[in-house]
Amino acid sequence: MTRTLLLVRHAKAGHGDESSDAKRSLTELGYEQCRILGRELCSLKLEPDVALVSTARRARQTYNALAAAASWDLDATLVEPLYTGYVPEVLDAVHTVPDSATVAMVVGHEPTMSAAAYSLASTGSDPDTVTRVRRGMPTAGMAVIQVDGPWESVGFEPTLLRWLLTPLA
Repeated sequence: MTRTLLLVRHAKAGHGDESSDAKRSLTELGYEQCRILGRELCSLKLEPDVALVSTARRARQTYNALAAAASWDLDATLVEPLYTGYVPEVLDAVHTVPDSATVAMVVGHEPTMSAAAYSLASTGSDPDTVTRVRRGMPTAGMAVIQVDGPWESVGFEPTLLRWLLTPLA
């Protein structure tokens, strides 16, 4: 069974102060990025069965704005390690996705999202997309990864990085 993993960097957020990074909110540009990406996901018929989201405000707002733009009725599962962790924590979260899910979305931060996408780009991945993710994902960037095995195998078995969507970088 072919599955799809969507790795999303949160949309454009304000700066805030250094003591409240987790509380930074999306800007109007960030909300516009979400509206564009949500419409694109609808046109591609990519609706997640599971959404794993960092606990940071800007990541939660990104998912909620995407869901509203795409008219999804799916609550996100908040995952603290997606805020504080790196690639192993992303993979740990993906390994919890139930077998019944065909599309899983992870909403997190840079440089973690691009590093995770790059690490999952096996032979056969789109070379231009691999180069783009290697340079980092812009705000509201989304890597689309093809998974041909169970969710527990992500990171251990080959997966294909198909494309990177980047609304209003």
